Amino acid sequence: MKLKLKDIVILSLIAALMTVSDFAMEALPNIHLVGVFTVIATVVYRKYALLSIYVYALIQGVIGGFNLWWLPYLYVWTILWCAVMLVPKKTPYKFKYILYVALCAAHGFLFGVLYAPAQALIFGLDLKGMITWIAAGFTFDMIHGLGNLVLGAALIYPAVKILKSTNKYAK
Repeated sequence: MKLKLKDIVILSLIAALMTVSDFAMEALPNIHLVGVFTVIATVVYRKYALLSIYVYALIQGVIGGFNLWWLPYLYVWTILWCAVMLVPKKTPYKFKYILYVALCAAHGFLFGVLYAPAQALIFGLDLKGMITWIAAGFTFDMIHGLGNLVLGAALIYPAVKILKSTNKYAK
């Protein structure tokens, strides 16, 4: 698949939607659409979804400051992208979308675990300190995972269907 200008615009819009949804939903602890948009972009645009992910991470750094909290953003969303990329193309259609939602939810549930190695390296935590850091965020990770589950179940299938239909007829 070669990227067309339309695709670059859509991937940029997805990055913008990631950012806007993140800020718009700030009042809700760890509930946002970043994981959902990551899955949607990956299903439709495959390797090119990395553009949306890294533009989002760059925007977060520009807005929030390129500080220590930002460093894990360089890999944490890429892990979800990788998991979605590993779903075999021959997976039955209905099961695929259940798997995409499950991966999105799992990413939310495991967010603290995925984020923790960077925190351990940055702040010099030993294994016990890292586990304590993960345990302290457990409640937020549960909320994050449930939010990803509900939002993913509601949005992944219809959004992928719409984006794929726009690409089907684009020349």
